[in-house]
Amino acid sequence: MQLYLTAGPEDLPQAARYTRRLTHAAYRVGPEGRLLRRDLPHQVRGGLMVLEDRDCGPIRDRDALCREVWRQCVSRGFLGAAADFEQPVSEDRLAFLQALSAVFSRSGRPLYVPEAYGPQVPLARVLLCTALSGGFFQQRLEEAVRRFGSGRLALDLQRLRMDFPLPCPSGEGVPLSGEALNALLEERRPPVFYSADLCARYFTCLREGGSHLVLFDDAGTLSRKIQAGRRLGIPAGFLLYQETEDLLPQLFGRQEAGRDQSRASMS
Repeated sequence: MQLYLTAGPEDLPQAARYTRRLTHAAYRVGPEGRLLRRDLPHQVRGGLMVLEDRDCGPIRDRDALCREVWRQCVSRGFLGAAADFEQPVSEDRLAFLQALSAVFSRSGRPLYVPEAYGPQVPLARVLLCTALSGGFFQQRLEEAVRRFGSGRLALDLQRLRMDFPLPCPSGEGVPLSGEALNALLEERRPPVFYSADLCARYFTCLREGGSHLVLFDDAGTLSRKIQAGRRLGIPAGFLLYQETEDLLPQLFGRQEAGRDQSRASMS
């Protein structure tokens, strides 16, 4: 599996110490539905473009936006793009991604789209979020492979850090920052367990007069998720630098060790 590391311009020097497979979080669709760009160092070439829809307005001219994205990819030598669209699916975004996927497909460049868009953008590859708070991780991967085919999938390796009050009928937890999670672990020193179903660590504690369940990822659980995807033939995965900075020496070190073992076994 090829691991990509997503970083903004301010984090590129640090991110580049771990991998050359970088995705550049420097582009978004603006309020007028046109491409906006943060300052990237002039020498940046290669990797993938990340296109966000934060504060995105209606995309009234999908073809013009496609041309703008394509020109950036050509001028920067980007090998593909990932649409980090977090807003609900809308007709204008869907039409844009369908048009952009056709442009990219003709040049052999991959376009990665959120899972919600996958069925309606058949020329694109599908980002599958791995941060689960319920169900079965392995089953989720297998169902996605049956639905889309392993070659169309990529793991969106979001780092899970979530606090759930118990009971939690809604199934919705509160996201925790890294600092908040570390403070809980340091203060409470709880026994930490591993859930094979979720492929995540967890512990329980008393807070604010009630019981809480805390789910989180560490280098071990993310590595297991990567390995599970690899076994199913999923070719790519994405990590976010700002979420996983403290884990990268272990994650990419393990990837390099795995490649070295593979080379040794082939020699």
